[in-house]
Amino acid sequence: MIKTIIIEDELPARNVLKHYLSRHEEFSLVAECTNGFEGVKAINEHRPELILLDIQMPKLNGFEMLELVDPMPAVIFTTAYDEYAIRAFETNAVDYLLKPFDENRFDTAIDKAMKRINDDISPEINKAAESTVSQPLDQVVVSSGNKIEILPPEYIYMIEAQDDYVMIHTNAEQYLKKKTMLFYEKHLGDHFLRIHRSYIINTKQIGNIELYGKQQYQIRLKNNMTVKTSKSGYKKIKEKLML
Repeated sequence: MIKTIIIEDELPARNVLKHYLSRHEEFSLVAECTNGFEGVKAINEHRPELILLDIQMPKLNGFEMLELVDPMPAVIFTTAYDEYAIRAFETNAVDYLLKPFDENRFDTAIDKAMKRINDDISPEINKAAESTVSQPLDQVVVSSGNKIEILPPEYIYMIEAQDDYVMIHTNAEQYLKKKTMLFYEKHLGDHFLRIHRSYIINTKQIGNIELYGKQQYQIRLKNNMTVKTSKSGYKKIKEKLML
């Protein structure tokens, strides 16, 4: 049996998905979730092979939810909005069902999922983070233990490279996240600058710039954290702050 989870905030849509899925005996529905927070918990608990995932949900959308899940199941997106299709397929999703869809269209998606799972092809959904985003991020989703938090970008003081992860520093907390520096360099707002291959800082949180060696500088942030900058990074700061 292929363990499956439905993550959909609207009851009528969940009922349609359950009805269509019930006709496929190879798939076992192990959980229904009404939002992304429930979805993360259910995926970590049940370790499904497939999830049927809505994109537009309150507080935490489908893409943001997937950032918190590792390893990833295969994903079939279900949504009423066609503007997310390119981003969905960039994540190597199994399929993208545009509401309203009929049972034949659903069956096609399920057949694709069956082939993906049987062939043991990793969907690599965490690549959603690297897909093209047309607007700067308006929130960053992080987890700490069993708690999920949503950070406005202005709360972030610095992002630090940590091997295959990044460490997100706020005024009082640190959060480890499986993302790339390149992603945040590209998708945070203009006031975030990559001043070193290992550091991105929020220029609105700069306290002062200090000389600590011959033509070498470090940035002291408003929370008193210090970070060294490369020569090219210092040039970026001067241009940004018009020094």
